[in-house]
Formats: sequence, C-alpha cells, structure tokens
Amino acid sequence: MFTGIVQGTYEVTSVRSEPDLMTYEILLDAERVERLQPGASVAIEGVCQTVVAIDGEKVTFDAIRETLDRTTLDALKVGQRVAVERSARVGDEIGGHEVAGHVKGQGEVMEARAQGNVRVLRIRVPADWMKYVLDKGFIAVDGSSLTVCDVEPSGGFAVHLIPETLRLTRLGEKRVGEPVNIELDPRTVAIVDTVERVMEQRRE
Repeated sequence: MFTGIVQGTYEVTSVRSEPDLMTYEILLDAERVERLQPGASVAIEGVCQTVVAIDGEKVTFDAIRETLDRTTLDALKVGQRVAVERSARVGDEIGGHEVAGHVKGQGEVMEARAQGNVRVLRIRVPADWMKYVLDKGFIAVDGSSLTVCDVEPSGGFAVHLIPETLRLTRLGEKRVGEPVNIELDPRTVAIVDTVERVMEQRRE
C-alpha cells in the first residue's frame, strides 16, 4: 500500500526492452534505498513495481506487457525523471489516501494553466470511469493523491497542484495532450459498484 505522497523524482539510468518485458533502472538516494530489499514494492509514476535488484543506489525493476499497455511506463527513456514513493510502513502517517499502485489506465491532460501559486490540470478520462470520480473525492494521478474538483460527467475533472506537489513531482511539467496514470479510489469504486449491483437485483 502507498499513501499517494510522492517522495521525489529520480533519474532513469537504463532501459532494456525485450518481448513483453521492459527492465529499467532508477538511481535513487541513500534515504530511498535504506532497508530496501529485492521483492519490495515501490510506486513508479503511480505504478506498483517490484524491486528486482539493488546495486548501491541503483534499483532495477521489470514491467510486463500488461503494465506497459496500461500505463505510461512504456515510454520511459534514459535521463527521464520519474515520481517515486516507497510503500507505507505500519505506523506511517497517511497524508494522502490509500493507494494500491494498481493503475486503471491513462488519462489525458486537456488543460494546464497557472492560477496564482497553484497549477491547475484538467484531465480527461473515459466517460465510463466518471461514476467513480466525485467532486472533492480522491484520485491518484501519476501516483499523487489529489482532490477532485470541477467534475464534468462527460469525462473530465480538474486537480489543483500546490507548490509542494509541484516541487516533488513532475505534474507541473505536464502539457496539453500528455498522458497521465490514473488510479481510482478503490473505496469509491467498491461503493458505487455495490450500490449498482443491489439496485439491479431489486429491479429484477
């Protein structure tokens, strides 16, 4: 489990592609690799990835075809920086919301603009996801726990990025037309699906 509070961005130092598999390496720092072990889970751009190997502060991950098809990891390049969050430990403060790193798919930035010290992104997602996107609810965008606002039922919503989020993530660099990884709030999904199922049973 993750909290959706990205801990910083780190450089991709190696990318190797094979059929249905991409192996990549990220240069972390001493704090991020402390007590990290192969087999541990780390969120990369909001995608839960398993640590394959550790060499000093260089950490290797594998992304399989399902992950590459569903997320932005397929476009990773050497020199690119990615948002990273270590998995939560028992007793950690949950500053965002519970995030699993199970990305639903990709959204698209429709608008990116400054509003004082805040940057506003408007994001489009498939219309059938919108029943799970509620005004003032939670959503994870590239792994960052954000509050939803200005919902458009046809398939759009906005998020407001404070300076601290802009400092720790790459969301401030996003431009119109760029993809982002979207994870819906699992509690909202469970409630909506349960209510729909019960109502359908009653109709029958």
